[in-house]
Amino acid sequence: MDRAELTTDQVLKRDIPWETYMTTKLITGTCLQLLRRYDNRSESQRAVLLDDDGPAYVRVFVSILRDIFKEETVEYVLALIDEMLTANPKRAKLFHDKSLANEDTYEPFLICRVNIWYGVQTFLCCLEAPRPQKVKIMLCKQLLWKGNWFVQEKSCKILALIVSARPKTQDGVLSNGESSNSKKKFVTIDDVLRGLVEWLCAQLKKPSHPTRGIAIAISCLATLLKEPLVRSSFVQADGVKLLIPLISPASTQQSIQLLYETCLCVWLLSYYEPAIEYLATSRTLPRLVEVVKSSTKEKVVRVVVLTLKNLLSKGAFGAQMVDLGLLQIVQSLKAQAWSDEDLMEALNQLDEGLKANIKKLSSFDKYKQEVLLGHLDWTPVHKDPMFWRDNISNFEENDFQILRVLITILDTSSDPRALAVACFDLSQFIQYHPAGRVIVNDLKAKERVMKLMNHENAEVTKNSLLCIQRLFLGAKYASFLQA
Repeated sequence: MDRAELTTDQVLKRDIPWETYMTTKLITGTCLQLLRRYDNRSESQRAVLLDDDGPAYVRVFVSILRDIFKEETVEYVLALIDEMLTANPKRAKLFHDKSLANEDTYEPFLICRVNIWYGVQTFLCCLEAPRPQKVKIMLCKQLLWKGNWFVQEKSCKILALIVSARPKTQDGVLSNGESSNSKKKFVTIDDVLRGLVEWLCAQLKKPSHPTRGIAIAISCLATLLKEPLVRSSFVQADGVKLLIPLISPASTQQSIQLLYETCLCVWLLSYYEPAIEYLATSRTLPRLVEVVKSSTKEKVVRVVVLTLKNLLSKGAFGAQMVDLGLLQIVQSLKAQAWSDEDLMEALNQLDEGLKANIKKLSSFDKYKQEVLLGHLDWTPVHKDPMFWRDNISNFEENDFQILRVLITILDTSSDPRALAVACFDLSQFIQYHPAGRVIVNDLKAKERVMKLMNHENAEVTKNSLLCIQRLFLGAKYASFLQA
């Protein structure tokens, strides 16, 4: 069977010759007794054994991964640990039990990425040699890449959980081996984290497995990005841009989970200033808004809303959210029945924050927001000559985006007030922009406006006529006729 397609259940059906390993002194008699109790038992029976003596079983698993290089056995032990942690992720704390203070609980998961044929003797020499920084980094870098896919996937998943579960101290997080007085050299936590980040970024760029490579990388990142060092290493490795393409509406259960974990990564990065700077210059925000607009999965909506709430006060994010019509989306979401109280609270905070942002906007920003939302009314700016003189050049932004939206309103709106205001604003643009007539004609507005000259509403008829007069006669003569 292709080892890239192995599953934990398939691997756990193997019979491992533990007695042979004891005969060759690769495991001890105590290890053999524990393995006989644990191996081939039901999940409930194993749970009782782990509750009673979990650290002892962890010691056995770690020693096997450290001392035995047969691929089938390495895969089997990784499958046992994966099953153990999948059933209860809190069991990762067992790897940091005080009784294991003299064990390097990280290194075996780096070692087990080595293929059997890959220079075992050379590697053992590396383990025995003094370890300056260069050798430690080589250890993490080389070994993360060498195992078959099953070994890489399980090792990375397990290592991420173990690292995240390490005990905290008053000054921060306890590093590997620091709880002991042993003089034995341990792989440092910094080396482990940097090695993991490099491997995860490589999977996002060029997955080793066509369907599971990206999924496991995102899943592990969602666990690890709580670590300050992982955040900084990930940003330095230009990893943020690798997340952006994955932020898109999803339909299948598998793609929804990937989307959720990707958005969870972005949420964690939204607490880190250098990452925010990158998010501000990418298409992250429009993608997040599109996801929250179309998603019905509550956990996806929650993590996106929390991310948007974090970003609202950062740089130009608030104005961009207003431009993207997020306020209307948030108000629509608030009207839905969500079971999560935290989500409702976040929606209320986001709603208030967006409204506060709109109040701070300049007169043109307010006008732009009104047009983009399609909520046109006779607010003072429409007939204010100073507004049009001061802001006429702003209408050129984004290839005359505002004019294009006004013309779209003429095609799509059924509100007479919106149609009348749109016609009037086009006529104002013609009057105040030096090339107004040419630009409006080029945008094919004339035909749309002329259709409205026979509209049943008198206000629409009047303003469509004014617009056509200015198109044909120019602003000066049209204003004279209007007077």
